Amino acid sequence: MTTKRPPTALEKMGLNSPMALALHLPSRYEDETELFTIEEALGLGRFHSIQTQGVVIRNQVMFRPRRQLLVTIEDDSGSLQLRFLNFYPSQQKQMAVGSHVRVRGEVREGYQGAEMVHPTVRAVTPDSPLPASLTPVYPASAGISQTIIRKAVLQALRDASLKESLAEFLPPKLMAEILPTNDWPPLQDAIAYLHQPPADANTQSLLERTHPAWRRVQFEELLAQQISLKRAHAIRRERRAPSFEKSEQKTKAANKENLGIEDGLLKVLPFDLTGAQTRVWSEIGLDLSNTFPMNRLLQGDVGSGKTVIAALAAARAMDHGYQAAIMAPTEILAEQHYLKMKEWFEPLGVKIAWLSGSLKAKEKRLAQEIIESGDAQLIVGTHALIQDKVSFAKLGLAVIDEQHRFGVRQRLEIQQRVGSELFYCHQLMMSATPIPRTLAMTYYADLDVSVIDELPPGRKPIATKVVKAARRDEVINGLHDWLVKGLQAYWVCPLIEESEVLQLQTAVESFEQLTQALPNFKVGLVHGRLKSEEKAAVMAAFKANEIQLLVATTVIEVGVDVPNAALMVIEHAERFGYAQIHQLRGRVGRGSADSVCILMYAEPLSLAAKERLQTLRETSDGFVIAERDLSLRGPGELLGAKQSGDAMLRFVDLQRDAWLIELAQTAAERLLAEHSDLVERHLERWLGSRTEFLKA
Repeated sequence: MTTKRPPTALEKMGLNSPMALALHLPSRYEDETELFTIEEALGLGRFHSIQTQGVVIRNQVMFRPRRQLLVTIEDDSGSLQLRFLNFYPSQQKQMAVGSHVRVRGEVREGYQGAEMVHPTVRAVTPDSPLPASLTPVYPASAGISQTIIRKAVLQALRDASLKESLAEFLPPKLMAEILPTNDWPPLQDAIAYLHQPPADANTQSLLERTHPAWRRVQFEELLAQQISLKRAHAIRRERRAPSFEKSEQKTKAANKENLGIEDGLLKVLPFDLTGAQTRVWSEIGLDLSNTFPMNRLLQGDVGSGKTVIAALAAARAMDHGYQAAIMAPTEILAEQHYLKMKEWFEPLGVKIAWLSGSLKAKEKRLAQEIIESGDAQLIVGTHALIQDKVSFAKLGLAVIDEQHRFGVRQRLEIQQRVGSELFYCHQLMMSATPIPRTLAMTYYADLDVSVIDELPPGRKPIATKVVKAARRDEVINGLHDWLVKGLQAYWVCPLIEESEVLQLQTAVESFEQLTQALPNFKVGLVHGRLKSEEKAAVMAAFKANEIQLLVATTVIEVGVDVPNAALMVIEHAERFGYAQIHQLRGRVGRGSADSVCILMYAEPLSLAAKERLQTLRETSDGFVIAERDLSLRGPGELLGAKQSGDAMLRFVDLQRDAWLIELAQTAAERLLAEHSDLVERHLERWLGSRTEFLKA
């Protein structure tokens, strides 16, 4: 019996083939093509790395002020000290007195004159030749040296199979018609160049990834992504889904007028749809009438009225005898949806099921039974809805709220076939965090997008003020004056990611201080550690104005609707991200009163936090905020895919390379239409097994 060989360090990094190694491109370069005397290095090496060499004349371990290795080298022009605060015995041996070494680093002033701290060191002979190309520095995991990666990459570049893997097969005519320039090298040459740029290469364009060699690689990667998304879009249109035509309502709800559920809902709603809601509902209604599954993203700022659109879509599905499911990422948001749906649908005779992870075993089992039997027409819950034990009788529509908060794999799971029938359910995703244009063109390119770009009548803009924490007493006095008017307010406590206990402690301290400072008003406290029924009781009391001031952690970020609460104070606002503050701020401004959001911050502020608070004070435009958020966090976090790492673009920066996206889209359309035989080869080269995740 043969034992399985454990994976090597390179294989653990996914570098298990010549192609994988070829596409493991450098993150930066070191210039080892020039050599200076020690005297020249002392004059030139401050603030940037420089290379020199010499004979080791001193090598000693010192113990004060801390253990460190001090090595002195000299040449005919002078001497230079090297300092190592962390070192191995092998390094000490490599730099034994009398050995000749080449060192590269930044020269700076030390305790005893000019020195290099932790320079790169190589043992050489006095006449060792200099490399002809820049030295690549690769992304690496702990315990694997650059030497090992460089050696493996060079070996891979010489591998005969790589020539075929990197062969040019994009039609030259198509490339010439689409690309704005013809100075991009062939792919194989581009990759070889990026691994071994010549000494005279434009290092700035290499580091900024704007060099023609980088452009060729980025274009190919984007092309693969666009092909995959366009193909997913086409494949979806070939699948079967139930058609929900408005004129063919089959199920009548138990109401006096014997209306369909959709018409009944429109009749009981206490408001009329805005123009934007009407337009969006028309787009979604058209999708639902198709015989292929809807895959639509509904964008709308906080409070724009996405929930009612989801309810209308659910009503349309139920009118045709199908179930609808609404899934939200947090229990508090899912619960808000559940309560809202009960308010709207129970008078129409609709049976609603609630399913979340916190339900007791018996309650969960009962919920699963009525879902499976089909008794439950509308199912609302958290990600518990897509777990193995949940089986729908006849699911026709899945609504996924705040879809970026679910991982890519989770979005896939709800998309699978239901029961033995060969159909897919329609899927509506909703987001109050607008998707930046570049993100929509890449990761969401296979979705149809609707935008509610109008707030309901009576919604007033929210004034945002930025205040130092030192003025806390003034803020509390202002809060008192606010509550005297009969209005309510939120006090949001800081986000302390390192410790939920610490976060809770801060919330409790603020609650106690505010209770004492505002004795004539009822102050409530809600946080993540409360049981769901306790949380619901506090929220109900706040909604009924039995509580005037609600102290909360970020559990109120989404899904809370209290029109009389028109003031929000966010403590330690510098600890929150763009999207979080934007979401929190959207909890006010829901009534007729002028609304205010106070961002209270502690000094000193980092430059990033200063810019963030400034932007939030100046704009409430979700798209502007989303673009800033993208530049700060990158697509991985916004997509909810950072942890899994699936479907990330490796070489493309969506903001820097936005102009390439349209070129790649055009090329993808042409390739699919005119050269379908080349599509598989291109996808296999760039995505391999990851194509599945681009369909999520």
